[in-house]
Amino acid sequence: MQAMQQVPMGRVTTMGRVLRDGIAPIVDLIYPPRCPACGEATGEQGGLCVECWSGLAIPSEPSCAACQRPFGNEAIPEGSFCAPCLGSPPLHDGIAAGTLYTDTSRKLILALKHGRRIGLAPVLARLMAARIPVTETERVIIPVPLHRWRLWQRGFNQAALLGRELEKAGRGTLLVDGLIRTKRTPSLGGMGAKARTRALAGAIAVRHKNQIEGRDILLVDDVLTSGATSLACVKALKRAGARTVVITCFARVLDEALDHAR
Repeated sequence: MQAMQQVPMGRVTTMGRVLRDGIAPIVDLIYPPRCPACGEATGEQGGLCVECWSGLAIPSEPSCAACQRPFGNEAIPEGSFCAPCLGSPPLHDGIAAGTLYTDTSRKLILALKHGRRIGLAPVLARLMAARIPVTETERVIIPVPLHRWRLWQRGFNQAALLGRELEKAGRGTLLVDGLIRTKRTPSLGGMGAKARTRALAGAIAVRHKNQIEGRDILLVDDVLTSGATSLACVKALKRAGARTVVITCFARVLDEALDHAR
């Protein structure tokens, strides 16, 4: 029997691109491209209109060496730390936020998470990837986990979707179940710091410790608000022997930095 001819990976990728480009006009005819944030017509599927692009706030430089909190337009030496990090050094090894939390970024997150617009994941992840520092060692990409019941209700973990796109962008290797949520937790909105800590106690656990120990981790979430959930994840990863843990998110709630955003 004649052996099957193996198609080079590069050719497969090219064929897929040609096929995608070929059917794009048909898709656009049936489903005219609209801005996912406001519904206005756009030039391509998944793209934002000009007004909504201008509604995104990109964190500026210079920023804190520990948490990437923007300093504003002041002449701050590289490697400086902000006051909160000087007062209480963070357990994580950096925060790479694609945008600051604004009305536009909120609409995009809601469209992805609750509107089931999973096609937005590549757009959001590209903004995140642009902010992630490049390292010589390959990172392990781990999404903030959902409890199995919430995952069943929603049908997907938005952090895992973003993590998959970051893997495609060359930011590391995805370990989708590196963390698990062992118990359901209530909404943390409106809780104080101590109440959040109690609610999250024992809620996050590590799987595949052998793939985490001694590795550099990229922890992925959609929105970073109080940081309580991310902190619980960082603690679990550091206990498992992770060398570094950098947090990346699409939108970070940091109202005091909005005036200095690009």
